[in-house]
Amino acid sequence: METPPSPPGDRIAKVLARAGIASRRDAERMIEEGRVSVNGKHISSPALNVKPSDLITVDGKPVAAAEPARLWLYHKPVGLVTSARDEKGRPTVFDALPDDMPRVMSVGRLDINSEGLLLLTNDGAIKRRLELPSTGWLRKYRVRVNGTPKDSDLDMLRKGVTVEGERFQGMEITLDRQQGANAWLTVGLREGKNREIRRALETVGLKVGRLIRVSYGPFRLNDLAAGAVEEIKGRILRDQLGLDSAPRLKPTRARKPAPGGRPAPIAGNKSRK
Repeated sequence: METPPSPPGDRIAKVLARAGIASRRDAERMIEEGRVSVNGKHISSPALNVKPSDLITVDGKPVAAAEPARLWLYHKPVGLVTSARDEKGRPTVFDALPDDMPRVMSVGRLDINSEGLLLLTNDGAIKRRLELPSTGWLRKYRVRVNGTPKDSDLDMLRKGVTVEGERFQGMEITLDRQQGANAWLTVGLREGKNREIRRALETVGLKVGRLIRVSYGPFRLNDLAAGAVEEIKGRILRDQLGLDSAPRLKPTRARKPAPGGRPAPIAGNKSRK
């Protein structure tokens, strides 16, 4: 028996994510809440394909065409959570972004006590692609620990450890220097589970005092100031991710945080909030 052909178009949640309305998961939730209409009719299930000719509205407002895929580097400071909303009312990275940034999503997370490179994108497909373990991109961190790392301990971490029943893959780890009671390590991961580095190092008696992500695949923090944002050139996106649709824009950069902790505005971007 032949499989019937799929309906034309793309799933509604995917279209909303590409348009920068919300992540695919949040878009599905919005649909279930009855906030989305297609051609004047409210829908309650994300199991719907839509075509470019369909009129989609969210909360009564028409959804614009999908924006070109874009990617930013952000130097996350300590003290910000990566969630879009925090039930404890703590400040988020999205609260600290320049006012004229478009709606963006984070690629992966950094916990509230971690700092360094966080990738931001306006495209849900890029987010999922960069987060997939199969992508295999190495994420490097500079880590300050309290203690004196032993070669045997580092070898154990290179082979992989199990913490509270959760298996962590072997990490790339080198001892950079010992400074009194503290040591600096460089750690590389290819998966990145919740608080993986902190939990893995604690199994060998090393307590993390500072954790800075310095690279994510080919993208590097370099000298980007804490709280600042820098857009990746469209050419680099095309080369690294094979995105033919990446915009041919001159990259923009917030060089330093503005007084009060907010980064300086990114020149040249129109507000799309």
